[in-house]
Amino acid sequence: MSEPAFSADVFSPRTAVLSVSPVTLPIPGRPVDLQLRITAPVTGDDLPVVLLSHGQGFSHHLSSLDGYAPLAHFWAAHGFAVIQPTHLSSRTLTLAPDTPGAPMFWRSRAEDMRHILDRLDAIEAAVPQLPGRLDRDRVAVAGHSMGGHTASLLLGARLTDPEDGTEADLADPRIKAGVLLAAPGRGGDALTETVARDFGFLVTTDFAAMTTPTLVVAGDKDDSAHLTVDGPDWHADPYLLSPGPKALLTLFDGEHSLGGVSGYDVAETTDDSPERVAAVQRLTWAYLRTQLYPGDPAWQTARDALTAGPHAVGRVETK
Repeated sequence: MSEPAFSADVFSPRTAVLSVSPVTLPIPGRPVDLQLRITAPVTGDDLPVVLLSHGQGFSHHLSSLDGYAPLAHFWAAHGFAVIQPTHLSSRTLTLAPDTPGAPMFWRSRAEDMRHILDRLDAIEAAVPQLPGRLDRDRVAVAGHSMGGHTASLLLGARLTDPEDGTEADLADPRIKAGVLLAAPGRGGDALTETVARDFGFLVTTDFAAMTTPTLVVAGDKDDSAHLTVDGPDWHADPYLLSPGPKALLTLFDGEHSLGGVSGYDVAETTDDSPERVAAVQRLTWAYLRTQLYPGDPAWQTARDALTAGPHAVGRVETK
């Protein structure tokens, strides 16, 4: 399929990118070192930073620093520095099943991102072409599926830790904007019995304090029946149940992979659509661009191009 057309003032030509991995950060108390991939344009300074959290899929390597190339490459080619960790929940690791936090390591995932922000100097120093080029005042977080849950915690969502009954507040004020892609919604009676039993951290999810500006992306065919009894609407909960400013992008015919954002030519993607992926690339980039650079017209222009008229890929709501 051809990619949607954009006027020249919306997207400059893609620049070449560099991608370096693994960049290794020793973290005291973490079962293994934190490994990262950094993807950035080869030129340019004051690069805004996007932390990208992977989901949990059937493939081994997509749920790691090696996944989500369609998003990381596009964002980097248009001026962002993208940092991707391999979380402890990744299938690429061989941790014992009784490792504290297993199997989903929900708290560790968010802490990984905080460690990254704490050690941007070390990350810059580890990549020869990167020192001095990151803009620490313009930081965003994005995540798909379980990665969306991780991102939501960093943006202000809270939950009750099922291990000790305390409220988990992992919001990070250094993060100025976010993108949640097919992220989990509310807990309680919205969850299947299996999920409520096996993943208790999802039961008490609360978006009331998620105040950071966020774009929630949901597919109108993403029923996620193994997770929720609420159907596709469940993935809109982070928008519906949080305070503004927020935006909701609902993709027509989009399923959980949103066309295939987790990797190139991923056979397990049930709604394979290069056109949908291209729309997600552009709309997410444009949203972050406008949020990190107030007054930039990219978000409105991308919305006009992709979510209006007879060939709209989806619809946008804001509050």
